[in-house]
Amino acid sequence: MKDKILAFLQKEIDLQHIPGAVISVSHNGKVLLEEAIGNRAVYPGRAPMKSDTVFDLASLTKVVATLPVVLKLIDNGEIRLDDTAAFFLPEFAQNGKEHITLRNLLTHTSGLPAHKQYYLEDLSTEQILERIVEESLEVPTGSKVIYSDLGLITLYKIIEMVTGQPFERFVEKEIFTPLEMVETGFNPTFEKERYAATEYSEKLKAYKNGIVHDDNTESMGGISGHAGLFSTIQDLQKYAEMIENNGVYKGRRILSAASLRLSRQNHTSFDSEYRGLGWILKSPVLSSCGDLFSEGSYGHTGFTGTSIWFDPSVNLNVILLTNRVHFGRQPHILRLRPRLHNMIRAYF
Repeated sequence: MKDKILAFLQKEIDLQHIPGAVISVSHNGKVLLEEAIGNRAVYPGRAPMKSDTVFDLASLTKVVATLPVVLKLIDNGEIRLDDTAAFFLPEFAQNGKEHITLRNLLTHTSGLPAHKQYYLEDLSTEQILERIVEESLEVPTGSKVIYSDLGLITLYKIIEMVTGQPFERFVEKEIFTPLEMVETGFNPTFEKERYAATEYSEKLKAYKNGIVHDDNTESMGGISGHAGLFSTIQDLQKYAEMIENNGVYKGRRILSAASLRLSRQNHTSFDSEYRGLGWILKSPVLSSCGDLFSEGSYGHTGFTGTSIWFDPSVNLNVILLTNRVHFGRQPHILRLRPRLHNMIRAYF
C-alpha cells in the first residue's frame, strides 16, 4: 500500500497539482502509514516536506476546533441545537434570520450566503459580524444546504458569548490540551521553516508562512470558527483517535459518545449533500472520500488542500495534508482526493 500511495502522490507532485503532502492512514487504531513527500515550499526556493510540517488547516478548523467545542457545550448543558442564534445575538433576528438555530449553522442549512469578501474592505471581526447580522438569506432556512463560512463565523461569536472566554483560549483548554495537541492553534509562532507555504500575498509581497490563507480570517486577526487553525499530522492523529474512541483519549473522556453519535447522523437527507453536525457525510455524488468508502463515512476538507475522513465500518481514517494553494487555486485537488481514498479503501 505504501509504495502505491507514494507513487500516486509523486505523480500529482510531478504534475504540479500539489507541492508536497503529509499523509496518515490508520486502521483499528494503529497508524499503518505516516509519510512526508515532496516540498513544503517551491517558491521562492525549494524546501522539503517533513512529517512535522505545520499546515494551515483552513476549513478543517470547523471540525477540529468549532465542532468539539459546540459538542462540549451541549454535554455541559450550556446550549441546545434548537437554540436560535438570535437568542444569543438579538440583533440577528432581522431579514428572515430569526428562526436560524445552532443546528442550522452546524449543518449549513441557515440559508446564509456561502461567502462574502469582507476582507476587501479591511473589516475587523466586530465589523464582519455586524455585516453578517445585516445579511439577507439566499434561501429559506432549512430548505437547502449552502456551505456557509458566515454561519460558522456566527457560531464562533456565540461560543465566545456562552463561555465568556476568547474562542482560541477555550478550545485550547477544553480540547487541545487534554488531547496533548501541543502544536495546534491559531496565530502560531513556529520558526518559518516549519510551515507548509501557501499562496503568494500581494500585501506581504511574499508567500504566506504561518499567516492564515483565508482572507476573511486574516482580517479577523487570524481567529475564526470557519478557518485559522494550524496543526501537524501527529496532532491530528490524536484528534482522530479521540473521535474514533467515541470521545475518549488515553482513558480520559473529552466528549460524550452521545454527542459524537449525534454529530455523525445525517441531518440533511432532503438534500443531495449529506451533512452531519459540522461533518460532511458520504453523499450519493461527488464525495471527496471517493466511491469505495462506505455509507456512514464522515469527514471534512480544507481549501488549502487538507482533509480528514473516517470510515467506521472498517475502523479506518485517512488524513491528507497538502498546501496545494502554493501553486494557486486550480481545482486539481477535487479529483486527487477521491482517487486517493479509493486506492486506500481498496485495501480494507
